[in-house]
Amino acid sequence: MSSQDHQVPARFVVITGLSGTGKSTALKALEDLGYYAVDNLPVGLLPAFVKLPLRHVGESFQAALVMDVRAHDFVERFPRTFLRLANQGHNLELLYLEASDEVLIRRFSQTRRQHPLSGPGGLVREGLDRERALLMPLKELANQIIDTSRFTVHDLRQEVVNLYRQSGEPASIQINFITFGFKYGLPQEADLVMDVRFLANPYFVDELRHLDGREPQVVDFIFRGQESKEFLKKFKELLEFLIPAYQREGKTQLTVALGCTGGHHRSVAVAEWLVRNLATSGVRLTLRHRDIAME
Repeated sequence: MSSQDHQVPARFVVITGLSGTGKSTALKALEDLGYYAVDNLPVGLLPAFVKLPLRHVGESFQAALVMDVRAHDFVERFPRTFLRLANQGHNLELLYLEASDEVLIRRFSQTRRQHPLSGPGGLVREGLDRERALLMPLKELANQIIDTSRFTVHDLRQEVVNLYRQSGEPASIQINFITFGFKYGLPQEADLVMDVRFLANPYFVDELRHLDGREPQVVDFIFRGQESKEFLKKFKELLEFLIPAYQREGKTQLTVALGCTGGHHRSVAVAEWLVRNLATSGVRLTLRHRDIAME
Protein backbone atom coordinates (compact mmCIF):
# COMPACT_ATOMS: atom_id res chain seq x y z
CA MET A 1 0.00 0.00 0.00
CA SER A 2 1.48 3.37 -1.00
CA SER A 3 1.91 6.34 1.30
CA GLN A 4 -0.81 8.16 -0.64
CA ASP A 5 -3.34 5.55 0.50
CA HIS A 6 -2.89 6.92 4.03
CA GLN A 7 -3.03 10.54 2.92
CA VAL A 8 -5.65 12.79 4.48
CA PRO A 9 -8.00 13.93 1.66
CA ALA A 10 -7.24 17.38 0.32
CA ARG A 11 -9.55 20.01 1.79
CA PHE A 12 -11.00 22.89 -0.22
CA VAL A 13 -12.87 25.83 1.31
CA VAL A 14 -14.68 27.95 -1.27
CA ILE A 15 -15.40 31.47 -0.01
CA THR A 16 -18.30 33.29 -1.64
CA GLY A 17 -21.09 35.70 -0.79
CA LEU A 18 -22.14 39.28 -1.27
CA SER A 19 -19.70 41.90 -2.52
CA GLY A 20 -18.26 43.95 0.33
CA THR A 21 -18.70 41.33 3.04
CA GLY A 22 -15.00 40.64 3.62
CA LYS A 23 -14.14 37.70 1.37
CA SER A 24 -10.56 38.92 0.97
CA THR A 25 -10.19 39.14 4.74
CA ALA A 26 -11.51 35.59 5.14
CA LEU A 27 -9.11 34.37 2.44
CA LYS A 28 -6.15 36.00 4.17
CA ALA A 29 -7.14 34.45 7.50
CA LEU A 30 -7.17 30.98 5.96
CA GLU A 31 -3.87 31.66 4.20
CA ASP A 32 -2.37 32.50 7.60
CA LEU A 33 -3.59 29.09 8.80
CA GLY A 34 -1.58 27.39 6.06
CA TYR A 35 -4.18 27.17 3.32
CA TYR A 36 -3.10 27.71 -0.28
CA ALA A 37 -5.02 30.86 -1.25
CA VAL A 38 -6.53 31.64 -4.67
CA ASP A 39 -8.63 34.73 -5.43
CA ASN A 40 -11.25 34.87 -8.21
CA LEU A 41 -10.81 31.35 -9.57
CA PRO A 42 -13.00 30.78 -12.68
CA VAL A 43 -15.61 28.04 -12.26
CA GLY A 44 -14.25 26.19 -15.27
CA LEU A 45 -10.91 25.65 -13.53
CA LEU A 46 -12.34 24.29 -10.27
CA PRO A 47 -12.55 20.60 -11.36
CA ALA A 48 -8.93 20.60 -12.52
CA PHE A 49 -7.79 22.44 -9.40
CA VAL A 50 -9.33 20.01 -6.90
CA LYS A 51 -7.80 17.05 -8.74
CA LEU A 52 -4.34 18.60 -9.01
CA PRO A 53 -3.19 17.85 -5.40
CA LEU A 54 -4.09 14.18 -5.78
CA ARG A 55 -1.39 13.88 -8.43
CA HIS A 56 1.24 16.38 -7.36
CA VAL A 57 1.10 16.90 -3.57
CA GLY A 58 2.56 14.25 -1.30
CA GLU A 59 1.06 15.53 1.95
CA SER A 60 -2.27 16.75 3.22
CA PHE A 61 -3.32 19.77 1.14
CA GLN A 62 -5.67 22.61 2.14
CA ALA A 63 -6.78 25.37 -0.17
CA ALA A 64 -9.06 28.39 0.16
CA LEU A 65 -10.66 29.80 -2.98
CA VAL A 66 -12.62 33.03 -3.41
CA MET A 67 -15.22 32.57 -6.15
CA ASP A 68 -17.94 35.14 -6.77
CA VAL A 69 -19.94 37.16 -9.26
CA ARG A 70 -16.83 38.75 -10.76
CA ALA A 71 -16.24 35.52 -12.71
CA HIS A 72 -18.12 34.89 -15.96
CA ASP A 73 -20.98 32.36 -15.63
CA PHE A 74 -20.23 31.91 -11.91
CA VAL A 75 -23.86 31.94 -10.74
CA GLU A 76 -25.06 29.68 -13.54
CA ARG A 77 -22.28 27.07 -13.33
CA PHE A 78 -21.05 26.97 -9.73
CA PRO A 79 -23.89 25.08 -7.94
CA ARG A 80 -23.87 22.27 -10.47
CA THR A 81 -20.05 22.06 -10.49
CA PHE A 82 -19.83 22.14 -6.70
CA LEU A 83 -22.37 19.35 -6.22
CA ARG A 84 -20.80 17.17 -8.92
CA LEU A 85 -17.34 17.41 -7.36
CA ALA A 86 -18.72 16.77 -3.87
CA ASN A 87 -20.57 13.68 -5.14
CA GLN A 88 -17.28 12.45 -6.63
CA GLY A 89 -15.81 12.42 -3.13
CA HIS A 90 -13.84 15.64 -3.08
CA ASN A 91 -13.70 17.38 0.31
CA LEU A 92 -15.38 20.66 -0.64
CA GLU A 93 -16.84 23.16 1.82
CA LEU A 94 -18.65 26.42 1.12
CA LEU A 95 -18.22 29.48 3.36
CA TYR A 96 -20.84 32.14 2.58
CA LEU A 97 -20.49 35.75 3.78
CA GLU A 98 -23.39 38.19 3.99
CA ALA A 99 -24.27 41.52 5.62
CA SER A 100 -27.17 43.97 5.78
CA ASP A 101 -27.81 46.35 2.89
CA GLU A 102 -27.24 49.37 5.13
CA VAL A 103 -23.80 48.16 6.18
CA LEU A 104 -22.78 47.21 2.64
CA ILE A 105 -23.90 50.52 1.18
CA ARG A 106 -21.84 52.31 3.82
CA ARG A 107 -18.79 50.16 3.04
CA PHE A 108 -19.05 50.88 -0.69
CA SER A 109 -19.44 54.58 0.05
CA GLN A 110 -16.38 54.61 2.29
CA THR A 111 -14.20 52.82 -0.25
CA ARG A 112 -15.72 54.71 -3.23
CA ARG A 113 -16.03 51.44 -5.10
CA GLN A 114 -18.78 50.53 -7.53
CA HIS A 115 -20.80 47.39 -6.96
CA PRO A 116 -19.90 44.85 -9.69
CA LEU A 117 -23.57 44.36 -10.63
CA SER A 118 -24.82 47.94 -10.44
CA GLY A 119 -23.52 48.96 -13.85
CA PRO A 120 -22.02 52.31 -14.85
CA GLY A 121 -23.63 55.03 -12.77
CA GLY A 122 -25.99 52.54 -11.12
CA LEU A 123 -26.97 52.53 -7.46
CA VAL A 124 -25.24 50.19 -5.01
CA ARG A 125 -28.59 49.04 -3.64
CA GLU A 126 -29.71 47.93 -7.10
CA GLY A 127 -26.56 45.84 -7.46
CA LEU A 128 -27.05 44.34 -4.00
CA ASP A 129 -30.67 43.41 -4.69
CA ARG A 130 -29.66 41.64 -7.89
CA GLU A 131 -26.70 39.91 -6.22
CA ARG A 132 -28.79 38.63 -3.28
CA ALA A 133 -31.30 37.06 -5.64
CA LEU A 134 -28.62 35.48 -7.82
CA LEU A 135 -26.68 34.03 -4.88
CA MET A 136 -29.63 32.51 -3.00
CA PRO A 137 -29.05 28.98 -4.45
CA LEU A 138 -25.40 29.19 -3.31
CA LYS A 139 -26.35 30.27 0.20
CA GLU A 140 -28.52 27.16 0.47
CA LEU A 141 -25.45 25.00 -0.28
CA ALA A 142 -23.27 26.68 2.37
CA ASN A 143 -21.62 24.71 5.18
CA GLN A 144 -20.92 27.91 7.10
CA ILE A 145 -22.68 31.29 6.92
CA ILE A 146 -21.20 34.38 8.57
CA ASP A 147 -23.07 37.67 8.85
CA THR A 148 -20.33 40.31 8.90
CA SER A 149 -22.63 43.30 9.53
CA ARG A 150 -21.25 44.05 12.99
CA PHE A 151 -17.75 42.70 12.41
CA THR A 152 -14.60 44.72 12.17
CA VAL A 153 -11.86 43.31 9.94
CA HIS A 154 -10.25 41.89 13.09
CA ASP A 155 -13.54 40.32 14.25
CA LEU A 156 -14.06 38.59 10.91
CA ARG A 157 -10.51 37.28 10.82
CA GLN A 158 -10.90 35.85 14.32
CA GLU A 159 -14.23 34.25 13.44
CA VAL A 160 -12.71 32.50 10.42
CA VAL A 161 -9.69 31.37 12.44
CA ASN A 162 -12.00 29.96 15.12
CA LEU A 163 -13.96 28.02 12.51
CA TYR A 164 -11.04 26.53 10.60
CA ARG A 165 -7.96 26.39 12.80
CA GLN A 166 -8.58 22.77 13.85
CA SER A 167 -6.84 20.26 11.62
CA GLY A 168 -8.61 17.40 9.90
CA GLU A 169 -12.34 17.15 9.35
CA PRO A 170 -14.59 19.75 10.91
CA ALA A 171 -17.00 18.74 13.66
CA SER A 172 -20.14 17.08 12.35
CA ILE A 173 -22.10 20.03 13.68
CA GLN A 174 -21.09 23.35 15.15
CA ILE A 175 -23.24 25.17 17.69
CA ASN A 176 -22.83 28.96 17.64
CA PHE A 177 -24.19 30.81 20.66
CA ILE A 178 -24.81 34.53 20.22
CA THR A 179 -26.04 36.85 22.95
CA PHE A 180 -27.78 40.08 21.97
CA GLY A 181 -29.97 42.91 23.14
CA PHE A 182 -33.49 43.13 21.69
CA LYS A 183 -33.11 46.92 21.59
CA TYR A 184 -30.40 46.44 18.93
CA GLY A 185 -32.33 43.93 16.81
CA LEU A 186 -32.34 40.18 16.23
CA PRO A 187 -29.18 38.48 14.85
CA GLN A 188 -29.94 37.72 11.21
CA GLU A 189 -28.01 34.45 11.32
CA ALA A 190 -30.05 32.94 14.20
CA ASP A 191 -31.69 29.54 13.73
CA LEU A 192 -33.18 29.48 17.23
CA VAL A 193 -33.99 32.53 19.39
CA MET A 194 -34.57 32.34 23.14
CA ASP A 195 -35.95 35.40 24.95
CA VAL A 196 -34.63 35.38 28.54
CA ARG A 197 -36.15 38.72 29.60
CA PHE A 198 -38.36 36.90 32.10
CA LEU A 199 -35.33 36.32 34.36
CA ALA A 200 -34.47 38.71 37.20
CA ASN A 201 -32.83 41.83 35.74
CA PRO A 202 -29.59 43.03 37.40
CA TYR A 203 -29.90 46.35 35.57
CA PHE A 204 -32.18 47.61 38.33
CA VAL A 205 -29.61 46.86 41.05
CA ASP A 206 -27.17 49.77 41.35
CA GLU A 207 -24.13 47.70 42.29
CA LEU A 208 -24.75 45.23 39.41
CA ARG A 209 -25.87 47.56 36.60
CA HIS A 210 -22.38 48.27 35.24
CA LEU A 211 -21.22 44.65 35.43
CA ASP A 212 -22.09 41.93 32.92
CA GLY A 213 -23.34 38.35 32.97
CA ARG A 214 -19.85 36.87 33.37
CA GLU A 215 -19.45 38.30 36.87
CA PRO A 216 -20.21 35.86 39.75
CA GLN A 217 -22.39 38.32 41.66
CA VAL A 218 -24.51 38.94 38.56
CA VAL A 219 -24.84 35.21 37.90
CA ASP A 220 -25.89 34.60 41.51
CA PHE A 221 -28.55 37.30 41.27
CA ILE A 222 -30.03 36.00 38.00
CA PHE A 223 -30.12 32.34 39.02
CA ARG A 224 -31.06 32.68 42.66
CA GLY A 225 -34.68 31.59 42.16
CA GLN A 226 -36.05 28.11 41.52
CA GLU A 227 -37.72 29.23 38.30
CA SER A 228 -34.41 30.25 36.75
CA LYS A 229 -32.78 26.96 37.76
CA GLU A 230 -35.68 25.03 36.23
CA PHE A 231 -35.37 27.04 33.01
CA LEU A 232 -31.64 26.24 32.68
CA LYS A 233 -32.33 22.55 33.18
CA LYS A 234 -35.16 22.38 30.64
CA PHE A 235 -33.48 24.53 27.99
CA LYS A 236 -30.29 22.47 28.28
CA GLU A 237 -32.32 19.28 27.85
CA LEU A 238 -34.08 20.76 24.81
CA LEU A 239 -30.77 21.58 23.11
CA GLU A 240 -29.35 18.15 23.92
CA PHE A 241 -32.42 16.66 22.27
CA LEU A 242 -32.31 18.95 19.21
CA ILE A 243 -28.58 18.78 18.40
CA PRO A 244 -28.50 15.05 17.46
CA ALA A 245 -31.75 15.52 15.51
CA TYR A 246 -30.20 18.33 13.44
CA GLN A 247 -27.07 16.21 12.95
CA ARG A 248 -29.15 13.35 11.54
CA GLU A 249 -30.66 15.76 9.03
CA GLY A 250 -27.18 16.74 7.86
CA LYS A 251 -27.10 20.23 9.36
CA THR A 252 -23.50 21.39 9.79
CA GLN A 253 -24.11 24.36 12.08
CA LEU A 254 -26.80 25.68 14.39
CA THR A 255 -26.88 29.26 15.64
CA VAL A 256 -28.67 29.77 18.96
CA ALA A 257 -29.36 33.40 19.86
CA LEU A 258 -30.13 34.37 23.45
CA GLY A 259 -31.61 37.80 23.99
CA CYS A 260 -32.34 40.14 26.85
CA THR A 261 -33.04 43.86 26.82
CA GLY A 262 -29.51 45.18 26.36
CA GLY A 263 -27.42 42.05 25.84
CA HIS A 264 -25.29 42.68 28.95
CA HIS A 265 -26.58 40.54 31.80
CA ARG A 266 -29.19 37.79 31.48
CA SER A 267 -28.46 36.51 27.97
CA VAL A 268 -24.71 36.51 28.70
CA ALA A 269 -25.11 34.56 31.93
CA VAL A 270 -27.36 31.94 30.32
CA ALA A 271 -25.06 31.45 27.31
CA GLU A 272 -21.95 31.13 29.47
CA TRP A 273 -23.70 28.51 31.62
CA LEU A 274 -24.84 26.53 28.57
CA VAL A 275 -21.37 26.43 27.02
CA ARG A 276 -19.98 25.05 30.30
CA ASN A 277 -22.74 22.52 30.93
CA LEU A 278 -24.05 21.19 27.61
CA ALA A 279 -23.44 17.43 27.31
CA THR A 280 -22.09 17.22 23.77
CA SER A 281 -19.75 14.79 22.04
CA GLY A 282 -17.90 15.65 18.84
CA VAL A 283 -19.67 19.02 18.71
CA ARG A 284 -17.79 22.30 18.48
CA LEU A 285 -19.18 25.22 20.47
CA THR A 286 -18.56 28.91 19.82
CA LEU A 287 -19.77 31.87 21.86
CA ARG A 288 -20.03 35.54 20.88
CA HIS A 289 -21.49 38.34 23.00
CA ARG A 290 -22.66 40.65 20.24
CA ASP A 291 -23.85 43.65 22.24
CA ILE A 292 -21.96 43.37 25.51
CA ALA A 293 -19.93 46.51 24.78
CA MET A 294 -22.93 48.59 23.68
CA GLU A 295 -24.01 51.47 25.89
